[in-house]
Amino acid sequence: MKLACVVALALIGAATPALAEKKIIQPKEFAPGGPFNPAILVDGTLYVSGQIGRDLKTQKVPDNFEAEVRQALDNIGIILREAKMTYADVVAVQVYLTDMNLFPKMNAIYTTYFKADRPARTTLGITKLAVPEAHIEITVTARH
Repeated sequence: MKLACVVALALIGAATPALAEKKIIQPKEFAPGGPFNPAILVDGTLYVSGQIGRDLKTQKVPDNFEAEVRQALDNIGIILREAKMTYADVVAVQVYLTDMNLFPKMNAIYTTYFKADRPARTTLGITKLAVPEAHIEITVTARH
């Protein structure tokens, strides 16, 4: 009888998916306590919250669009490093632009961060972002 119970419990355990452990990725450069986390790591997949080109020290968005794009991608790089990942681990990118005429400028900078074996990407033109002075927001998914 004990053997039958042990076998039954083993089968139930094998049939029940393990609950995925979620780890909050909170680099020291990002102020804690906001309404969302910079990223969440679940089973080797990193989900990065949308990043605008805001300087993490001054909290200002650069006036220059190219600098804004670089800052957004650099902010993502900080999160990737905290999760022990790099841009090479990124598998999907979503780019939100408030002006699609900025696409060529964004793309020129984007390709300096993602040089080879580029991730899947979606780029959307939107009306506005939550921070009025921002022109771009980028979110990524990365996997080890």
